Amino acid sequence: MVLLSTSDPTGIAYVQTINLDGESNLKTRYAKQETLSKTPEKEKVNGFIKCEKPNRNIYGFQANMEIDGKRLSLGPSNIILRGCELKNTAWAIGVAVHAGRETKAMLNSSGAPSKRSRLETRMNVEIIILSIFLIALCSIVSVFAAIWLRRHRDDLDTLPFYRRKDFSEAKPKNYKYYGWGWEIFFTFLMSVIVFQIMIPISLYISMELVRVGQAYFMIRDGGMYDEASNSRFQCRALNINEDLGQIKYVFSDKTGTLTENKMEFRCASIWGVDYSGSKGDLQSEQVAHEVEVDGMIFRPKMIVRTDPELLQLAKVGRESQRGKHVYDFFLALASCNTIVPFVVDTPDPSVKLIDYQGESPDEQALAYAAAAYGFMLIERTSGHIIIDFWGEKQRFNVLGLHEFDSDRKRMSVILGCPDKSVKVFVKGADTTMFSVIDRTLNKSVIQTTEGHLHSYSSLGLRTLVVGMRELNNSEFEQWHFAFVDASTALMGRAALLRKVANNIESNLRVLGASAIEDKLQQGVPDAIESLRMADIKVWVLTGDKQETAISIGYSSKLLTSKMTQIVINSNSKESCRKSLDDAIVMAKKLTSGSIVSHNMEGSSGAVITPVGLIIDGTSLVYVLDSELEEQLFKLASMCSVVLCCRVAPLQKAGIVALVKKRTSDMTLAIGDGANDVSMIQCADVGVGISGQEGRQAVMASDFAMGQFRFLVPLLLVHGHWNYQRMGYMILYNFYRNAVFVLILFWYVLFTCFTLTTAINEWSSMLYSIIYTSVPTIVVGILDKDLSKRTLLKHPQLYGAGHRQEAYNSKLFWLTMVDTLWQSVVAFFVPLLAYWNSTIDAPSIGDLWTLAAVILVNLHLAMDVVRWTWITHAAIWGSIVATWICVVCIDAIPMMPGYWAIFHIGGTPVFWWCLLIIVIAALVPHFVVKFIYQYYFPCDIQIAREAEKFGNLRGHGAIEIEMNPILEPHQR
Repeated sequence: MVLLSTSDPTGIAYVQTINLDGESNLKTRYAKQETLSKTPEKEKVNGFIKCEKPNRNIYGFQANMEIDGKRLSLGPSNIILRGCELKNTAWAIGVAVHAGRETKAMLNSSGAPSKRSRLETRMNVEIIILSIFLIALCSIVSVFAAIWLRRHRDDLDTLPFYRRKDFSEAKPKNYKYYGWGWEIFFTFLMSVIVFQIMIPISLYISMELVRVGQAYFMIRDGGMYDEASNSRFQCRALNINEDLGQIKYVFSDKTGTLTENKMEFRCASIWGVDYSGSKGDLQSEQVAHEVEVDGMIFRPKMIVRTDPELLQLAKVGRESQRGKHVYDFFLALASCNTIVPFVVDTPDPSVKLIDYQGESPDEQALAYAAAAYGFMLIERTSGHIIIDFWGEKQRFNVLGLHEFDSDRKRMSVILGCPDKSVKVFVKGADTTMFSVIDRTLNKSVIQTTEGHLHSYSSLGLRTLVVGMRELNNSEFEQWHFAFVDASTALMGRAALLRKVANNIESNLRVLGASAIEDKLQQGVPDAIESLRMADIKVWVLTGDKQETAISIGYSSKLLTSKMTQIVINSNSKESCRKSLDDAIVMAKKLTSGSIVSHNMEGSSGAVITPVGLIIDGTSLVYVLDSELEEQLFKLASMCSVVLCCRVAPLQKAGIVALVKKRTSDMTLAIGDGANDVSMIQCADVGVGISGQEGRQAVMASDFAMGQFRFLVPLLLVHGHWNYQRMGYMILYNFYRNAVFVLILFWYVLFTCFTLTTAINEWSSMLYSIIYTSVPTIVVGILDKDLSKRTLLKHPQLYGAGHRQEAYNSKLFWLTMVDTLWQSVVAFFVPLLAYWNSTIDAPSIGDLWTLAAVILVNLHLAMDVVRWTWITHAAIWGSIVATWICVVCIDAIPMMPGYWAIFHIGGTPVFWWCLLIIVIAALVPHFVVKFIYQYYFPCDIQIAREAEKFGNLRGHGAIEIEMNPILEPHQR
């Protein structure tokens, strides 16, 4: 909607675009001065708007409006998008230019990418194998049935259990017999119906229920509750819980993810003088700067620590040469922004707080810093700003504003000053600012400022360079005409405005540089160290400059002093290729141990040096989507740490895609802003941080939490548990269903392949619904192979997921062999026991049913690690429920097995059979488990033994020797 007028006399409307781009900061939108006085309710407003076609670019809009014979330019600052929230504005009147599906919000809406867990994908392969096995069983039965029919083709008419002829009539007729070929075909179909339980359809339902239970306990985990933001862990995707236990790569944003995104002005370099002060000199407990207006006291909402010397210079103003530079510097900080001041009431009616709202937390920090040094922005309209300079109000006309864009990496404002002069103030990244500063002026100041910038960046501070120049009348008029022409153009407006901005942002005089601190979040260094100990590679992808990123890398323990850094900063494809080739050669030498060191005793040995790769966004432009991708991945795979600086949002997604394309390892992306959405959606698992930059990242994520450090319990504890439980549950479901099917199969072989079943049809149906389902779900939710404390103490235990110890092809085939043996025991022990008896089929069918249920539940009980009353109730309750169901079914007179369980249950042979089946079937499983755990224990088993017996030994903590963590080239 194009704004015509608002409740503000100057035509300003304030909006929040959190629903569109995730940014929660307040943004300003303006109605044109020519339409402010028009009231559509009272008079007819005539005009013509010519605008661009509907598109999904929420940051751009090109149009012009003809009204009263005058053509006006319209841009992004003159429209309100669908999905925005109007703030601090009573009403707004506008013209809708796009509606319905043509709005930018609707054009940007798309379904979230479908993600499926790695375990479920692998499980589908095993189910295909089971399907082939099912077809094989059915084919065997059909072939044997064909052979039997051929052998007995002369006896079919009179066989007592297969009489084909009906002799009750004068002319004998065939019963429902369709011929030899069709009988074989129908036998195959009946086999599919009888053996269909082999395909574990109920497994998918059980998995979803287990995931819901797992999500509940993850959400309720107090260790992942963030008190600062009052936010709990959120599980937004229920189908990839187990993937959290197999993560190999973590791609993390820096600002707001590793850091708090709470910007605080720390120090400044003004005209070559460093005003950083010492921590002892900073007035952290100072009284905020305040001004008195009409008997009311106004002070900034946020207190900023100040440098005493700089504060004194700011008070003096332009009386001295240094004071003049300080004045211009803080005037630039107060004016060159999109900050809007709001007055907030306090308990004291005579005191008001000024709250600065803006599009970026950096701008807010700089505005508060300017206010602390006496340059308090107290009013902003579309045409002017008012700054209070130590109690003296000064009005500046805003003649033009070039907003920040990702190409220029700077913004500028043209101010009409009270002394009738026109000045342009520019602030931006050092990489672009020094290219527009006139280096012939004050060379020493520029060199000193560059040195200060380097030292600030080394401390992990975010830096901006500030410059200015004064415009004469001819320069201003030339810029004004070019700006009007560019802003009213419909085609190529962005490029024209960029060109106009570049022309005015030139030959600048450097004023200085600002440094803002973005503190690390609590627990980040320990979290990264734990992830690295778990053999998880952490890549940091940030838009910050290289020095800042490296500093944060050291403070977060991502980079260490023992690590050799490989830096790639290239400006062409060929230089990038050469840098990668040289880096690969160096990394091979460092990681292969070819560098020999001599110890004190004179012996020598190979030393493997960890390597960290630092690469910038410009180099990535030449690497991604080219043949250099393979070289970059080869180099990165040899490095312990990868740090990507100055990267764009799409480059973040490109890096994740690069790793996914060239390796089968699981990837996780974590971020907090709208610029991290593409990365989060591209990764196998996406985690959003509920931070300062809105909820766009959270809305696009699979899991959401308050702080980066919660990633450790999420992966090392819940991820490990979920993976172990789900892997076992899948194998157990395959086993329990196959045991039952094979019992039915062995019975078919002894009944002339007629597909009659001794087991009641109700029992066949209830087997997966009541008899064995609940214990599976309970164990899948509650069982814990190790305690949370042990998993956090020994991050190496997470490697079980990397090695796929809980679910792999070897375990699958071992389970199938065990299944085959148990089904043979369960079927043939009763068969041999009752071979010469006159027992009927339903009776022995009840014995097989009870034997199978008791067997599979005891098998599960043998593998349970942590028993709770719920586990006891589920396992033993299922066995009791099976007995009750079998008794109730056999007590119904219309059932074919009426009273069968009472006949067979009254004999000692029945109970002896149950006992022998359980012992004979489970002994091999017990023996193999004992040998494996006693002679070939894995890390998890060792840690479990330490948990169990550690407190009983008097020698303190037990040292656990974990499997070594090897780099990819060493495996």
